[in-house]
Amino acid sequence: MMREFGLNDVYFLLLAARWTIALTLASTLIGGLIALVVAILRTMPFRLANWLAIGYINLVQGTPVLGQLFIFFFGFSAFGLDVGAWTAAVTAFSIYASAFLAEIWRGSLQSVPKPQWETSAALGLRYFEQLRYVVIPQAVRISLPPTVGFLVQLVKNTSLAYVIGFVELTRAGNMLNNATFAPLIVFLTVAAMYFVMCFSLSLTSRKLERSLHVAH
Repeated sequence: MMREFGLNDVYFLLLAARWTIALTLASTLIGGLIALVVAILRTMPFRLANWLAIGYINLVQGTPVLGQLFIFFFGFSAFGLDVGAWTAAVTAFSIYASAFLAEIWRGSLQSVPKPQWETSAALGLRYFEQLRYVVIPQAVRISLPPTVGFLVQLVKNTSLAYVIGFVELTRAGNMLNNATFAPLIVFLTVAAMYFVMCFSLSLTSRKLERSLHVAH
């Protein structure tokens, strides 16, 4: 039975948007930790470490995130492992995010002027001390705009999680459309919520850039 789209439906979409935000935050946190390791391996003066990092990045970036979702949701059942939609989505998007963030951060680390590396080495700092005290603080300022740009894409890409039954904002919008048969207002509302989330990220990025004095 069809019904009209109302305020209760907007509230339902807001509740679903919490899961979009939660999925984005969890994937960013876990993926960021992996990305930091991969980015450092990518820049280390050891060829084997470089090859491992490059292989990981190419493998993840060369496969669609939708396929990764299917692998983690359906693939592990072949080994007798029951993976829920939340776990599969977080795992897939964390790995997806790690590969792209690793490349962004690798470029930022390598964009720090070479004299900074040489000076810190001359002061007797070891490689990881150079990273911690000299290189990473400068790379953070450089990496901020592209990192936030990727996070905006990640927010929107989490909509793909609906294909494995995870009820995030897009899935909730599709459910409401089936109940109200009012696709225009339903998906305009969904789009507006995505816009608010993404625009808020952009505004936060600009404030951080100003506070960190990021050069344009």
